[in-house]
This record gives sequence, structure tokens and C-alpha cells, in this order.
Amino acid sequence: MEATMFFESLIQSHRGGLKQGIASVCSAHPFVLQAAMEAAHAHQAPVLIEATANQVNQDGGYTGMKPADFREFVYNVAAACSFPREQILLGGDHLGPHPWRKLPASEAMAQAIRLVEYYAAAGFSKIHLDTSMHLGGDDAASPLSDELIATRSAVLCEAAERAARQNGQPAPVYVVGSEVPPPGGPEVSEDEIHPTSTEAFLASYQAYARVFDRAGLEDAFSRVIAFVVQPGVEFIGDRVFDYNSENAKDLCAALKTVGRPLIFEGHSTDYQTTGALAQLRSDGVGILKVGPGLTFALREGLFALEAIEKEMLSGVARPRSEFSAVLEDVMLTDDQYWRSYYSGDAERLRLQRRYSYYDRARYYLGRSEVKASVELLLHNLTQTGIPEALLSQYLPLVYHKLRAGETDGAPLSILLGHVRCALDCYYAASKS
Repeated sequence: MEATMFFESLIQSHRGGLKQGIASVCSAHPFVLQAAMEAAHAHQAPVLIEATANQVNQDGGYTGMKPADFREFVYNVAAACSFPREQILLGGDHLGPHPWRKLPASEAMAQAIRLVEYYAAAGFSKIHLDTSMHLGGDDAASPLSDELIATRSAVLCEAAERAARQNGQPAPVYVVGSEVPPPGGPEVSEDEIHPTSTEAFLASYQAYARVFDRAGLEDAFSRVIAFVVQPGVEFIGDRVFDYNSENAKDLCAALKTVGRPLIFEGHSTDYQTTGALAQLRSDGVGILKVGPGLTFALREGLFALEAIEKEMLSGVARPRSEFSAVLEDVMLTDDQYWRSYYSGDAERLRLQRRYSYYDRARYYLGRSEVKASVELLLHNLTQTGIPEALLSQYLPLVYHKLRAGETDGAPLSILLGHVRCALDCYYAASKS
């Protein structure tokens, strides 16, 4: 699908009052991507899949994939579930110096330039330029100026334009602004989430317009489709901050004053209700990012299937998956992805590793031991079958999908069905 045409259509729908939206799936787990593609197919819609600078970069990121690798990985998932490649929109999220932010600014920006070049050369059609973080050496502890943030974004934009052109790729569309937590989520709790002020949004937008014009990037700036703001949605380990349209009304009204078609991109919309997502879309947040909420659902589904496995193999001499124990052991052996997010005594840490909304467990689902456990879990349940009554007990939402003929009784289908339940809110919100 041609990204510019799709997003122009999305923006025009907001100008015309229809106000369509799209979920942006930020995950590198094959089961999550398959579920997202199956949901998109069921709704006859394209799927937007994004990778972050931490997940996928020129050094491999924590997934071990470079942008071209991730593209092929997504296409392979699509081929396996017969989802048309032309219905896939690929995006790069938080592309900028964040992974190298402790380096001096010149070195961090050099790495960020290579990052966007890799993404643009690989044909990623939607690029979020994020240069909002302090860098080592040159940056003071005080907030960065809008001018400096926009100037650094323009440098990256120019590199992306050049790389796309040199590699025969279509010119990307861009998202700018980043008043959101860093990739991976915030590390501190807050009592409340305040929407971006109208003044801050307009000042930042004007800085981008001014800097891109000065850099001769007028054509690229015309392809800026969305601006990232904080509309007042977020989640922490044990709490979701629900969207309050009244609090964001002035911010959303400011969209009409910038003098060009534009929508907002909302990050951290995970765990919002269908009603809240519908209101976000109605208020101008046309791109709704979701990531941890989907792997949270995947982990939920795996825990539930493990409970069914224990029931079905009770008294049977057959190896069990021990999925939750394997996951716990891997997380305890390597705590780099969860330690700074969780706190408390040993029991509280155990509960957070298993159930936190932050879902730091997602960083471990690709480990070989965990993958082997999942494979054994699905194999065992394929052999035993899953009685409907047990499905109703442990995964009631999928039970209703099964009864309605929306999924079959295969263990993998059931697992994907539970992930799709988390995505259903986004599609339901687009119809309300």
C-alpha cells in the first residue's frame, strides 16, 4: 500500500468529519504480528507495523534485526498466514539518538543518521523523527529548545530523504514531536498525566516548520502527517490513566489552527477502553500506538493455556511446558530489562515480573528456553485438545469467539484469538 495516499486519506477523513483511525502495532513477536494481520484481514483493512530504534537498528537492536531483516521477518509472517504484502505499512518509531544518548551529541547524532538511513533504504514508509532527548557531553540538564530538537530532526530527515532516493524507495511520510515516555515506557510513576499544552504544541510545530523551511526540506515537511503529543493517556505498572476528552479539548482544537491538514499520533494507548479509543480518534488522534498491551495479552494467553495444560495432564506421565517457571527463571538470570522498572520486596517483584502493565516480560519471550517451552505447551494441548468448558474457565473471551465460529479450537488459534481481543477494541473504536 502506498503510504502517502493512505495517510492523506486518513487525514482527509478527519477534515471531512468521518475521522478514521488506525492502530499502530509496535511489536516484534511473530504471534502478535500474525494476530494483527488476521484482525486486519477480518476487517478488510491494512496493518501498520512499527519497530523502535531500540528493537531494530543498524547494530541489530535487542531483537538482533536490522531494518531490512525486520522487513523480511514481517513479510515472512505475512506469507505464512496468507496476508497480502501490499496491505502492510512499515514504520520506524522513535528514530533518533535515544539508543546512543550517553554519547557526546556529535557521535550520537552520527549513529542516528545511520539509523534513519537504514530504515529509509529498507523501504519503511512511515518514520517518526524523535530527537527530544538530552545527549551526552554537549547538552545541558535544562530542557532542550524547540529549535534544537527541530534542527536535529531536520538533519535526520535529510538523511532519510537521501537514502530513500538513492535506494529507489518512495519518499517516506513523517511524524514529528515526542512529548511521550522514551521507548520502552517511563521508569517513574506519576500521580496524573497532563496533556500537552496548546502553547507548547504550537511553539514546537512552528519551530519544525521554520527549521525545515530553512533547511530546504519544504517537500519533506509537506509529508509530515502527524504530530506526537501527550493527550493524557499513559499506563504504569499497576494503573492505566484513562483518556479525558475534556482535559485535552484545547489541545485538540489547536489542530485546526496550524494552517494545514494534520492529525495527532497517540503513544501508550495500550489498555484504554473502547470508548476512550473512540474519543481519542474523534478528537483528532488518528494514529493509536499499541505494543505492550498486545504482548501482555499474549503472556496472559500463555499463562491460561499453561493452566489448561496442568488440568489436562494431571496424573499423566508426560513432560509439561512449565512456561511460567521457565519465563521467571530467564528473567531472574538476566534482569537488565526489568530491574529499573520494578521495586519492592521479593514477592512484589515476583508479581510485577508476571503481571505488570509495563510487561517487561516481553523482552524475554524470544529467548530460546522460553520459545521451547511455548512450543511444548502448544504441542501438548494439540495432543490433548482443549475442552470448551476449560476454555470458558480460563479464556472466556476466546470461548465466545469459538462459539461464534470466529476461531477454531487449535491451541495456537486460541492464543492468537486472545491477542486479537486486545486489538478488537481498536476496530470497535473506529466504528463507534
